[in-house]
Amino acid sequence: MSDNELDTSHRHLPSSTFRIGGELSVRRLGFGAMHLPTEPRPAREAAIAVARRAVELGVTLIDTAHMYGWGANEELLAEALHPYPDDLLIATKVGVAPPNPPHEAAIRGRPDFLRDQVEQGLRRLRVDRLELLQLHRVDPTVPLADQLGALRDLQAEGKIGHIGLSEVTVDQLQQALRIIDVASVQNRYNMLDREHEAVLDACAEAGIAFLPWRPVHPAVSKAPAEIAAVAAELGATAAQVSLAWLLHRSPVVLPIPGTGAIGHLEENVAAASLRLSDDQWRRLDRIQPR
Repeated sequence: MSDNELDTSHRHLPSSTFRIGGELSVRRLGFGAMHLPTEPRPAREAAIAVARRAVELGVTLIDTAHMYGWGANEELLAEALHPYPDDLLIATKVGVAPPNPPHEAAIRGRPDFLRDQVEQGLRRLRVDRLELLQLHRVDPTVPLADQLGALRDLQAEGKIGHIGLSEVTVDQLQQALRIIDVASVQNRYNMLDREHEAVLDACAEAGIAFLPWRPVHPAVSKAPAEIAAVAAELGATAAQVSLAWLLHRSPVVLPIPGTGAIGHLEENVAAASLRLSDDQWRRLDRIQPR
């Protein structure tokens, strides 16, 4: 059994780590930085404290994007955490153009545009190499081979370590795999929203990291009966049970819950220690998505 495989007869004992691209070892429960405020102090000081607390709690995977504040989120993480701990992976995303009134933000996958956003990310994160760079969205107006080819060229230049995708279909993933080595996929997925189940299954089969964004469905706050029951049995919150379900769903799943509050962050990270029994897993897995 490889590092990234799991004996499914023991779902209540999931692996706590995963090697993205077979090389980048991270703890499976990460942190999404999108909700960190980038306004002037004191909000910025609070955001910096959250990012630092995440690392103190053992988080080794932080997800950001050029789109989050149009670079301001990347700058915030650099201010909070640079020089970075050796075991910390900060993943970012490119491929969305900022609004330019009267035009709104738009998906843009032209090679020159992607290259420019990668260069900006390097400067803002204060690194020479983006260890995990994900294409935020596939631009339907640009051949996929051109978009991924641009990132592959940057990888050959040493500016990108591993390449990932975001919000893709199984067909797009299969096309991409004929062009590059796909290290990760970031699609919306949670216990109550399993639209991309087939994409997750394809990632699991190929050993590709699957980073579900919005890993806790908003409706979980109303605690559907079965989730509430399992939460009571474990002495946990419904949100923690939702994250535990994701960690038990497949060894390639790396949830990245986000928050701007330290208390909420600590609650999320604690979900990694929850162990679901086989019976609890089956009861949760039978819940109908919404």
